[in-house]
Amino acid sequence: MDPFIVKAIQLLLSLSLLIVLHEFGHFIPAKLFKTRVEKFFLFFDVKFALFKKKIGDTVYGIGWLPLGGYVKISGMIDESMDKEQMAQPPQEWEFRSKPAWQRLIIMLGGVTVNLILGFLLFMMILFVWGTNYVGPDEMPEGFAVVDEFKEFGFKDGDRVLKVNGEELQNSLDINRKLFMRDVNTVTVLHQNGAEETINIPENIGEQMFEDGIMQPFIPIQRPILDSVAAKTAADVAGLQKGDSIISINDQEIGYWHEMTKNTRANKNKEMEIVFKRDGEIKSVMATPDEDGILGVTPRRDFEVKTQQYSFAESISEGFKDGYWTLRDYVYQFKYVFTKKGATQVGGFGAIGGMFPDAWNWQAFWHTTALISIILAFMNILPIPALDGGHVMFLLYEMITGRKPNEKFMEYAQMVGFFILIALVLYANGNDIYRAIFDK
Repeated sequence: MDPFIVKAIQLLLSLSLLIVLHEFGHFIPAKLFKTRVEKFFLFFDVKFALFKKKIGDTVYGIGWLPLGGYVKISGMIDESMDKEQMAQPPQEWEFRSKPAWQRLIIMLGGVTVNLILGFLLFMMILFVWGTNYVGPDEMPEGFAVVDEFKEFGFKDGDRVLKVNGEELQNSLDINRKLFMRDVNTVTVLHQNGAEETINIPENIGEQMFEDGIMQPFIPIQRPILDSVAAKTAADVAGLQKGDSIISINDQEIGYWHEMTKNTRANKNKEMEIVFKRDGEIKSVMATPDEDGILGVTPRRDFEVKTQQYSFAESISEGFKDGYWTLRDYVYQFKYVFTKKGATQVGGFGAIGGMFPDAWNWQAFWHTTALISIILAFMNILPIPALDGGHVMFLLYEMITGRKPNEKFMEYAQMVGFFILIALVLYANGNDIYRAIFDK
């Protein structure tokens, strides 16, 4: 099956699951507090619905516009902008008639479910599949280090032993930790057998982002392609899995890091790649993107081990995975507000790209857990029309003892809605732009 279709199916299934459970997070406390829920929809039913059925006071259905979902709660100023209902005297079953603390619980329900689901999925993944890791003993040739990091004291062939004095179980985590964590020291074992602890600049994450060095440590491996991402420069040029790179622009390539260094030096420049396929020497012209990326991954030359967890261990370790996933996402969110970060914001295309080309349940659930936690964070942002906007006004009411004016709430909802539409258009516009021009 075409990788694009596989990714699209996974994206649709994952988002459908997350949306339904998120809306149930609002639906259940609303029902518990005897608040009428008029609609419960997966996707938006603009003008018409693909399916709908009324059960009790609630119409359940599936819309045709897959941009989210919603529950319409009686007596609540939301995206439906039902002014006629709000003009009527409040009824005991309406949202606006309930105590502020009940309304707060209803609004926090969706975010809470997304967070809990993300943490539970991480626990389930560890219990069923365990976790893969590559220790320093499994990488005898160590890492190739970019020139910028050699200035700190790192050398080609280094094996990473510790970060901030604590042993690093998975050596391949070093790049992510440098970018997202507060790393002060890295202890390495040089190829000459000497162990050294190297101090790391305080703003190393910002330096990596601005310089486009997201992988300062690259495992030393042969330049054999294991995969080629769809619609990337390598894919457009015709490179395939199993191709062995021989040279780039007449410069001999012996290891993967040499290839990476070469492509970084040819950002947005066409270059000749000579490779071997089935014993035959061939060549193609390819243009790396603005970050020097071709869209290929190497065939592993090192052993990957798996650590299994008991049920109790999977709970504690899964909680840690969930915590650090949330913490890392919040930490890197600041880059969205930079000039470079704004151009990298993605929509549904970027989210779909997080899923693997071939169906893999472990990867599917891991990506779904990540998206669930991201949705929780994004929904709690204090933007009108999001759950966080409603929570912000409810907290104001609980602190001051005064409800915000309904007319003000309507205007705020409209402004928030247009902000969200603009962000959705911008993010998906970035996806379209990259699909057209990043070739």
